[in-house]
Amino acid sequence: MAVAGSSDPAAPPLPTPERMDRLYSFVRGVARFWLWFFFKRVEVQHAERVPLGGPVLLCINHPNNLIDSLLVGAVITRKVHYLATAALFRNRLVGRFLSACGAIPVYRRQDDPDKMDRNTETFAACFRALEAGGLVGIYPEGTTHAEARVQRIKTGAARIALEYEARRQGGGPGEPLTVIPVGLTFDVRKSFQGHVRVAFGEAVPVGPYLGGYREEPAKAVEALTTAIQWGMEAEVLHVERMDHAGLVRAVDELYRSELIRELQAERGLSPRQIDTVRLARSIAEAVAYFEGRDPERAAHLADRITRYRAMLAAYQLRDMAVRARLERPPARRRLRRSWQAALGLPLFVYGAVVSGLPYFLPRWLARRIAHKETDYATTRLLASIVALPLFWGLEIWLVWHFAGLRWAALFALSLPVSSVLAYHYLAGLSRLKSQLGFTMLALTRRQAAKRLLVERRSLIAEIEQAKTDFLAATKGSSF
Repeated sequence: MAVAGSSDPAAPPLPTPERMDRLYSFVRGVARFWLWFFFKRVEVQHAERVPLGGPVLLCINHPNNLIDSLLVGAVITRKVHYLATAALFRNRLVGRFLSACGAIPVYRRQDDPDKMDRNTETFAACFRALEAGGLVGIYPEGTTHAEARVQRIKTGAARIALEYEARRQGGGPGEPLTVIPVGLTFDVRKSFQGHVRVAFGEAVPVGPYLGGYREEPAKAVEALTTAIQWGMEAEVLHVERMDHAGLVRAVDELYRSELIRELQAERGLSPRQIDTVRLARSIAEAVAYFEGRDPERAAHLADRITRYRAMLAAYQLRDMAVRARLERPPARRRLRRSWQAALGLPLFVYGAVVSGLPYFLPRWLARRIAHKETDYATTRLLASIVALPLFWGLEIWLVWHFAGLRWAALFALSLPVSSVLAYHYLAGLSRLKSQLGFTMLALTRRQAAKRLLVERRSLIAEIEQAKTDFLAATKGSSF
């Protein structure tokens, strides 16, 4: 058997990946830094499924606007030619920048109803990129959305794949095409330092649909579109019915920490080894099971969660405060946290002074400007890319002017680290504030605090019983 990289003359040559030009490499490097800064954790699954060379078509869900393209481009080592709405190219400067980065304009009916015929140019550009061994990224849903599902995708990806392969097998240029579904899942869309998962699925074969494409193109396109849809759904939390989504989200928020603690205790897994999307998908399966077979039980659980949330809102509390009181970490851990809080206070004050304004200003702008949930993170990231260098540059210049170059260099090095530490400290203060709120409730309205504790404990017990019944009934399903 030939080994990759061997000199065996019988071995087929490895496909040559498209070289990243300097502009794309620079943009990708800047994006990687800001994504590291913006997200607490970027989890990448099965990036090895993307071939290192040869034509590839990535079919990506679209939950978070520009952030999606930055993430996928940052985690793979090849240049991605994204299909982007032609509306972005109307600005001459932006259009030239996108074109230089390899983006391909696509005309959408909602943006350019009178230019739909120009999508023949889009297809031609895709074919040229693929024939040259390039990698094309497409968002088959056609638009961004905040739903916990993959919307019904358009046929564009299937049409590109089938037409490319038909041309190639008919004597045209290029190597066999690989179609990879990609799933993007954001733990929270708006929170700074959140968690995002980028999952690459198994390749969707195009060959089985080629025979039908020659005879009945429309049916073959529809069949391959469905296969791509299934591949994308397998890589994200996909809730088939939107009326289930609220209950799935509510159970996930209440019960995820219990499941994680259970997996850590039973299987010895670390937090990084636990796939939270898989946990949420299992919860979605269980909700769908009870909605179909025991709707009264599902409705009763939904009502109880609604009442519990109403109690939290009435006392202006968060569930994390009630959960923290029930869990009560060991005294040693509480003491360690107290020492960390005391030692971290000077760092927090320093980070808040030097980075407070460039942190809060982009958040304020995003809340004012972003009209859709899917635009918030992109607006905040772009504003941060402008605000942080601007404010930090001014501060470094002031230190240089008054204290000299050496102090300015040390100050510049301290800015990113102190900012991240200050944010984590701020998050800890938020948790402490919530817990203090519950403590005050327990002191002033003891019975109300007790009702919250009893209600949450009872809710978790009911969910635990539902999980046990679900696993017993489905045999083989797992959390």
